[in-house]
Amino acid sequence: MEEEDQPGQGWQGFSVEEALLHANEGQAKALSRTPAQVLEALQRGNTRFWMNTASRPEMSAFSRRGLISKQFPSVAILGCSDSRVPTEIVFDQGLGDIFVIRVAGNCLDTATLASLQYAVHHLKVKVLVVLGHEMCGAVKAAMLPDETLEQEPLELEQALKMIKTGLDETRLAHITDSRAIDREAVSTNVKKQVERLSRDKGITTKVRQEDLLIVGAFYEISSGIVDFFYEVSGPHEHTSPTSRKISEAVEEEAAEFTRRPSDGVQSRYEPMSDDEAEADEEAAA
Repeated sequence: MEEEDQPGQGWQGFSVEEALLHANEGQAKALSRTPAQVLEALQRGNTRFWMNTASRPEMSAFSRRGLISKQFPSVAILGCSDSRVPTEIVFDQGLGDIFVIRVAGNCLDTATLASLQYAVHHLKVKVLVVLGHEMCGAVKAAMLPDETLEQEPLELEQALKMIKTGLDETRLAHITDSRAIDREAVSTNVKKQVERLSRDKGITTKVRQEDLLIVGAFYEISSGIVDFFYEVSGPHEHTSPTSRKISEAVEEEAAEFTRRPSDGVQSRYEPMSDDEAEADEEAAA
């Protein structure tokens, strides 16, 4: 929640009707924001956190009462269970601002995917974030030999092997610096989860309609900074004035070539089209 959204000192009533009215106003404002605006607010919140100027938003009893009847978060975050990564604190957000799913290794499975689907289709969140972090124990464990993983309880073994399948250990073996290996492994895992989300038809439809943005992120515990990357978003085409004078076909090609991620996001990921995905599935079969 942005600082200007905090209820003023005059909101001291405890009427259920008044609280519900205030919640309705907050929901309308949340729904009016674009995905880009929501992402920008999230980035500002993290900046406040790592600069030690966090607002630590705490709601009054009046505002909490308004949340009894509804929730209207603008962001859903799939993060890690690690105790060093308290999602709301890292982004300087308050009650009702973020729909959070935390699981070791920030991985998608039936429950976590279903939770994100609920956030997208029922809560109408504008941004999905897959948040990995520095020194992730689950990712580090997943890089151990299979025979070591097989000594763990069955469910833990399966979870670690699921992470392991997407890590591209052959490529990681060429990296010698331990901190670099850590970051690259975690980032690779985040990218795999973003790619899986981008294959969900319901979620992809929202992205194409520009109602939703998906982005990966890496939280550096040592600095408090969150880096954003691997954005999946609608076709924001940026063309120069001169490009408008050329033919429509060439203009479309230029727009595709100059497509850029949102401000503060390092890279984009372009999912396969439906036809390409079907062809890929057929080839795999």
